[in-house]
Amino acid sequence: MATRKYSAWRAGSAALSLLLATATMTLAARQRRLEAARLAEQRLEERRLELEELAIRRKALAHQQRMHWELLARAIDDPSLAAVIDTYDKSIPAEKRRQFFYANAWYVHLFHLYRAGILDRDELYRYLREFFQSPLFREYWEASQAQRATLSESSDEAMIGRIVDGLVTDLDEADTDEWWVVGTPPTD
Repeated sequence: MATRKYSAWRAGSAALSLLLATATMTLAARQRRLEAARLAEQRLEERRLELEELAIRRKALAHQQRMHWELLARAIDDPSLAAVIDTYDKSIPAEKRRQFFYANAWYVHLFHLYRAGILDRDELYRYLREFFQSPLFREYWEASQAQRATLSESSDEAMIGRIVDGLVTDLDEADTDEWWVVGTPPTD
């Protein structure tokens, strides 16, 4: 009889152990699923915040570009306002300096299209190659060299400026009249 009780106790103990092990594994599996769900939710929230920040940044860049154009348009229209921002050599005639302001507006427009991700580097390069067919645009570029020299070397503006300097050199040294094939945009 003692053997039967021991066997029953042992069977009950084994069943209880199996039940506890199953409950522990079920609980652990549930905790893993909950943790995975929390991590997925956290990643989604981080992505949502990234997209929200990107939208805010793009909106701010668009606003900045509109403001830049407004301010330049006023300077182009009113020489007394242009004098406030005119850092070009004073020996350059006023009419040409106004044209430089306009060239700057186009350059900054292209730069912001690139920075906002609307143009990729190859597209920016193609537009710049076309703009630099204009002798006036080239004069503007040369006249604004001192302004670009003040940029931080690591800034996007300085990087694009170096690309343009290389493009201008390539265009000047080209042995072809087919300007649209001159130069290769640098890779990152």
